Amino acid sequence: MKTHFKQIVIFILSIFLLSCNSEDTAPKIAVTPPQSYLPPVTQVPTTPISGSIKYLALGDSYTIGQSVCETCRFPEQLKASLKTIYSQTDFSLKVIARTGWITSNLISAINNENPDPNYDLVTLLIGVNNQYQGIDFSVYQKEFPVLLNKAIALAKGDKKNVIVLSIPDYAYTPFASTYSAGNRMKISTELDQYNTFAENTCISNGVSFISITDITRQGLSNRNLVASDGLHPSETAYKMFTDRIIPKVKMILQD
Repeated sequence: MKTHFKQIVIFILSIFLLSCNSEDTAPKIAVTPPQSYLPPVTQVPTTPISGSIKYLALGDSYTIGQSVCETCRFPEQLKASLKTIYSQTDFSLKVIARTGWITSNLISAINNENPDPNYDLVTLLIGVNNQYQGIDFSVYQKEFPVLLNKAIALAKGDKKNVIVLSIPDYAYTPFASTYSAGNRMKISTELDQYNTFAENTCISNGVSFISITDITRQGLSNRNLVASDGLHPSETAYKMFTDRIIPKVKMILQD
């Protein structure tokens, strides 16, 4: 009887051990965590350009590069990047811009200088001083379209050769960090109004509009984006402007 009982126990243990071994050797299903989605980066093939390219930059302190070196401002960085891409092409740059200019000042300066309307590329960035100086928004509504038409005329009359950049947001700088939250929100809201009007005007006229405002809204979390004066964009910020502009410029120059 004891022998029979032992045999039953051994049989049950054998079944149990085989069952455990089967579970251990069962194929495992790997669980892959979801991958974060990154939008594709627009790549514009490079086609050689012969001859020379003339570039005109119109604006205010954001174009002249207040508080950064001359080669650090975005028009100079754009020119340098283009020379690297198109090594066989001669690039020239003319800047009509000054710190503190509003739209009226830029119109007067263009009229006074009367540059030849033979530019292959024209960039326009204007309006922050209209807002900063508390000038009625209606002035921008009246004068920005005038400046856009002047930019088109200077770009050989071809609207495809013009790029308008959005106005940076100085509410996100150490300079404005002492303002009340309400005042900083007011600045951003008003600049959004300016940029929306500029973008809609560009769309209506078939002109390229590139927003760089979001870059400057990182100014408090990333102080490397702000120049030593605590107000204007740094060389690093202008590099980010340039990187965002380059694909559209390549399309313009290779068209």
